Amino acid sequence: MSNYHIKNLEEYFKVYRKSVHKPEEFWEEIAEEHFVWRQRWDNVMSFDFEKPEIKWFENAKLNITENCIDRHLRTRGDKTAILFEPNDPNEEAQHITYKRLAERVNQMANVLKDNGVQKGDRVCIYLPMIPELAFAVLACARIGAIHSVVFAGFSSSALATRINDSDCKIVLTSDGSYRGSKSIDLKGIVDEALKTCPSVKSVLVAKRINSDIHMEEGRDKWLQPLLDAASKDCEPEIMDAEDPLFILYTSGSTGKPKGMVHTTAGYMVYTAYTFKNVFQYRESDIYWCTADIGWITGHSYIIYGPLANGATTVMFEGVPSYPDFGRFWEIVEKHKVTQFYTAPTAIRALAKEDLAYVEKYDLSSLKVLGSVGEPINEEAWHWYDDNVGKKKSPIVDTWWQTETGGILISPIPYVTPTIPTFATLPLPGIQPALMDENGEEIKGNLVEGRLCIKFPWPSIARTIWGNHERYRDTYFSAYKGKYFTGDGARRDAVGYYRITGRVDDVIIVSGHNLGTAPIEDAINEHNAVAESAIVGFPHDIKGNALYGFITLKETGESRNHDNLRKEINQLITEQIGPIAKLDKIQFTVGLPKTRSGKIMRRILRKIACNEAESLGDISTLLNPEVVQQILEERIA
Repeated sequence: MSNYHIKNLEEYFKVYRKSVHKPEEFWEEIAEEHFVWRQRWDNVMSFDFEKPEIKWFENAKLNITENCIDRHLRTRGDKTAILFEPNDPNEEAQHITYKRLAERVNQMANVLKDNGVQKGDRVCIYLPMIPELAFAVLACARIGAIHSVVFAGFSSSALATRINDSDCKIVLTSDGSYRGSKSIDLKGIVDEALKTCPSVKSVLVAKRINSDIHMEEGRDKWLQPLLDAASKDCEPEIMDAEDPLFILYTSGSTGKPKGMVHTTAGYMVYTAYTFKNVFQYRESDIYWCTADIGWITGHSYIIYGPLANGATTVMFEGVPSYPDFGRFWEIVEKHKVTQFYTAPTAIRALAKEDLAYVEKYDLSSLKVLGSVGEPINEEAWHWYDDNVGKKKSPIVDTWWQTETGGILISPIPYVTPTIPTFATLPLPGIQPALMDENGEEIKGNLVEGRLCIKFPWPSIARTIWGNHERYRDTYFSAYKGKYFTGDGARRDAVGYYRITGRVDDVIIVSGHNLGTAPIEDAINEHNAVAESAIVGFPHDIKGNALYGFITLKETGESRNHDNLRKEINQLITEQIGPIAKLDKIQFTVGLPKTRSGKIMRRILRKIACNEAESLGDISTLLNPEVVQQILEERIA
């Protein structure tokens, strides 16, 4: 059935039309033909965006791990499922076959059961990017426990908040982790967090860095001896289609993080379908997504999407700069990677370095390049296209969110003609709408508005753990009968979408709506600029004015900052118009970022508006120290 694997543009439009006009029939065919079910559904879907309540494949019974592992054993048992590339290039890579994966996941599942974990219990996983992280995620799914992976770079207070919010019974962690040339004391962070987590009964500890750690009597156990003793067989728990599969926390713009709940069947079908198409995956491909499994990208496109398709998925423990800035490309050459999926932040960082780091490696195996996390700016897009893809590998600039579970708008490589900075067209089943300030849909092309989705897709998050009202208020209250993404977008003459950034990053200056992304793109084209972030601050005449925080490629006083400010505003004037010029330009040592590399504009906004006292918790940032420096040098 061609619906599952789109091969040309004509077919895309045909499939897309069907997915919109007959969504139940469309998804039913895909679910029926490409997955194993213990019991068929009574109804493909039902939804009410007012409540909001969304159900897919109602009353179907399945286990997602049977689809990701067991069904491949007969035909792909000896194929590499997970290719683990360690932090240290001198340590050997591990090729974990589907057969071995089945054994390791079952052993882990039995260990969890022996430690009192039952269907519906929440398990917190705070592990580095080592194979045990993937085994733990799949083991939870095997026995019907709900996994809550917390990125192993979060602070103890951030970890405690997430454990307590969902009442986790058990924590899986390791003695520590490697990150480039550093090692991090993960167990110490867990010990600190658990001082305020009464729900946690036991902690299972993997050995990674062989450090000397404190083991709490009666609570902490070494994981490996338990795995060695555990059976390699574990019957999968039969789950309902709408049983929760995992909780994943995403930071809210206000208040505590939101525990997005993803359920089983719809999430499986959608992540598998989008993986197959967005990466044009073929049987012998070696696919690598550089994200951490602690983020939704890692859940959907390192574990579930690839494994449901019987793919080989690379899992990388390290960082792009260790032992030098050629590490990504060295891995691509070594494993003959065919699809490479990374973040614009990483691309920009690597683009600042000497091209020799890229040129010394053979990247001819690459067929598809992907970008995720934020819209990729034009300069980074061209660098990626020219130097990594050699203008032969299409770039899929994917737009989606933790809440959406899978990619919603993206080119399909070799199918959709790409344009730099455009996410292009919605994937089948996705019905975008651009809305104006009055809640009316803006029809036609060459328009800009707030991006909503009119109809549910299978992998949409069903609720926020323990707070359905917040779910409704955040996503379904702004525009009646629609899911509001919080992003703005532009639709061009042919109907391509360009994401213009968070709507709270749209600043109204003298009555003009200015998206910050295009202004930042213009600034970033200056050859002295490494990165920039624009926020608004109150202005007596314009209502709002623009404040630019700009990091230069070379720090120090070698350049005249006043001249630089003039040149930057000139660039903006040329590309966007004088209305978008910056009133204030502050040169910074760095920009405050989350650990996944997103710039925290909320913090910069507070600094620009002189509200430093209400910055909130900045301890979970990748680089909290830069905030103090920016504050001290703030332009009054």
